[in-house]
Amino acid sequence: MSDGKNGLTYAEAGVDIDAGNALVDRIKPAAKSTTRSGVMSGLGGFGGLFDLKAAGYRDPILVAATDGVGTKLRIAIDTGHVDHVGIDLVAMCVNDLICQGAEPLFFLDYFATGKLSVDQAARIVEGIAAGCRASGCALIGGETAEMPGMYPDGDFDLAGFAVGALERGSDLPRDIFQGDVLLGLASDGVHSNGYSLVRRVVELSGLGWEAPCPWQADTPLGQVLLTPTRLYVRAALEALRAGHVKGLAHITGGGLTENVPRMLPKGLGAQIDLDAWSLPAVFAWIAGQGGLAQSELLKTFNAGIGMVVAVPADRADAARDLFTAAGEEVIMLGHVVAGDGVQYSGKLL
Repeated sequence: MSDGKNGLTYAEAGVDIDAGNALVDRIKPAAKSTTRSGVMSGLGGFGGLFDLKAAGYRDPILVAATDGVGTKLRIAIDTGHVDHVGIDLVAMCVNDLICQGAEPLFFLDYFATGKLSVDQAARIVEGIAAGCRASGCALIGGETAEMPGMYPDGDFDLAGFAVGALERGSDLPRDIFQGDVLLGLASDGVHSNGYSLVRRVVELSGLGWEAPCPWQADTPLGQVLLTPTRLYVRAALEALRAGHVKGLAHITGGGLTENVPRMLPKGLGAQIDLDAWSLPAVFAWIAGQGGLAQSELLKTFNAGIGMVVAVPADRADAARDLFTAAGEEVIMLGHVVAGDGVQYSGKLL
């Protein structure tokens, strides 16, 4: 029976509920592919359920992390290459969790846009699922917000939320002493920090995103700069369970200069040998084009080191071998020393 009115509909106001339902149906297989022990429910409920006992925990402490991808999204939007920013989103959260000694268990995402494109959103969520699979955590829920008037056409924003667990008393960092060895795990590029400066440098260079990359000429510049953040979770968990790890530092905003001290107790600092590795070409180009000082590079970018691991000196070789066998490129960076902050020797630039 009709009420006789011809008023506005939600769709005419710019929100397409049917498109949202179509998206949920499309991403259900991707979410299901991330299922792990402990998952009790799939997508579609009002909340995700997770059973810690079923995941093998006896006396668990929960650890939570949230993050985004930053202005790297601008490059993804402008180029249309959105398939990997979901991996970035997961990595920024779960790489932080592991620094507390926690195993990532489950993940939720928030995707906001002005007008929902089912294909674009599905590609992003499928990237999130890929990141979850690679780090052993389950995608158990999320939110898709279609908000007309809030975002220009084609624009979107992302946020991620990860929860992990550890057994009581096994949290990191712990028992770090002067003389402990610092290992560096190589990054896969810029990762997800410093892109406001990256974008400014590219603007000054006069290059477009589709121009050949100056250090990788067979690939467009934008595509190279969208290389996803490396996931360190599986290798780090293996090293933790082997008893090699005292501390971990995810090298994000603030670079080596700001992040390494976060795992060190008061009165201790880090001595890092900059001659221990070669600066990757992407950072050499950014520094050259932008006229960056070495100090600016080291407090803005990861400079080729995505994770720093503190290990006992007598286990340094075993830890290096374990990480290498797990597929990581390992650099002997330096040592824990008396003092505070990071002391550098040698040079990258």
